[in-house]
Amino acid sequence: MTSVFSHGRLRLYLLKLLDDGPKHGYELIRLLEDRFLGLYAPSAGTIYPRLQRLEAEGLVSHTAAGGRKTYEITEAGRGELRQRADELAALESDIAASVEDLSALAGEIRSEVRGSVRDLKRELREAARQTRQRRSRWEPSYAPAPPFPPGPQPRPETGDAVLTEFDERLAAFAAEVGRLVRARRFTDSQVRTAIRLLDGALDGLRRLLR
Repeated sequence: MTSVFSHGRLRLYLLKLLDDGPKHGYELIRLLEDRFLGLYAPSAGTIYPRLQRLEAEGLVSHTAAGGRKTYEITEAGRGELRQRADELAALESDIAASVEDLSALAGEIRSEVRGSVRDLKRELREAARQTRQRRSRWEPSYAPAPPFPPGPQPRPETGDAVLTEFDERLAAFAAEVGRLVRARRFTDSQVRTAIRLLDGALDGLRRLLR
């Protein structure tokens, strides 16, 4: 759980969200995730026990329909919100500051991932260039006579064709990684794992192409 919700402040914010209207637990999780721009989302194991305690204290109640519980604030819960209005205002301010910090960190991580992808693409292209140079040195300068009269034969895949396919696969790989980074909101752990995977792939290719 993010530190902004330490010391029982999450229960206060749950009351605030329920004061806006009845909600089930999943809605509360999504509202919190949206409030933190997708950079933090509490688990069901974090939300539901607190809702149960709030209900035990008479601050919320619930109705059940279709196997889903919908929670709503009680008059006692609204009374607690009024009594703790100053705490709630301070909490809102802290959440805004936390979101700003998390957004800045996410921007730095995304920049690091994009930099890793660019480095990988550049080094793979350099490896392909070196492979072409080695191939040109190894190929003989003459064409040996065929042992049999020429006839219809399947056309073998040439070195240039293989390298062209390599370049196409490389471009598609970089484009797909870039699309995934832009389309999804990653956690810090997911992004750092992705960076390690890219580094591992690059090390493996370096060893292969030496």
